[in-house]
Amino acid sequence: MVGGVDAHTDFHQAAVIDSIGRHLATQAFPTTPDGYHRLLDWLRSHGDLIAVGVEGTGAYGCELARYLRQNQVTVPSR
Repeated sequence: MVGGVDAHTDFHQAAVIDSIGRHLATQAFPTTPDGYHRLLDWLRSHGDLIAVGVEGTGAYGCELARYLRQNQVTVPSR
């Protein structure tokens, strides 16, 4: 499955889709270290995580993108 994240100042809105493009779930997480950890656990709870697209990897999403990469998650560059 693949994740996508819409990055904001105080929270990130994450979504999960399966291998044939079906939307599985959406949830918001705070932009804190604990929030990043919970977001990654939540994504992985839906199955084999292939990659996560993160909006704003040069702005609001940069810390999350860094966290995901440090945890062996593919985050495509802009």
